Amino acid sequence: MTEITLTRLWLMRALFAVIVLVVLLFNLLPLTTAPRFWAGPDLIMSLAFAWVLRRPEYVPLPIVAGLLFLADLVLGRPPGLYAALTLIAFENLRARAPQLRDMAFTVEWLSVSAMIVAIMLGYRLLLALFMVPEAAPALWLIQLLATVATYPLVVALTRFGFGLRKAQLGEVNALGQRQ
Repeated sequence: MTEITLTRLWLMRALFAVIVLVVLLFNLLPLTTAPRFWAGPDLIMSLAFAWVLRRPEYVPLPIVAGLLFLADLVLGRPPGLYAALTLIAFENLRARAPQLRDMAFTVEWLSVSAMIVAIMLGYRLLLALFMVPEAAPALWLIQLLATVATYPLVVALTRFGFGLRKAQLGEVNALGQRQ
């Protein structure tokens, strides 16, 4: 029994890494040669938040940190800044996962939305503080709204596509740990 759960644990961790790498690949593909006037959602952040609120053991900090840092390098962002802000929110959500487990999805969505807004505002403020050239405010506002709007879709894909659901009452002890 332990080997089956350990195997599933590592398979799900590998699945998370593969999904993030596929999302990165699609972010790099040139779908058109003309510049875009909109920015797509940050699916990596949404995916990490959805997984940490459903099964925190499937997304350990070192794996997520490495993937987010890789995303910073590949997407041309300042290395580590966006990753660090996302990891702070990620760990905050991990700590709040037991409380959010028993609440409605709208509360979870609002909590995640607040984290996304904090990350993106903090990122823009730090870029401005260090006088790093930034994209137009409309682009990051579109990305912010798109990320918040696609979070329920990412959760639905996580639940129905990969079978990750929130832990039920009998699956965890009073401290929120797996039994």
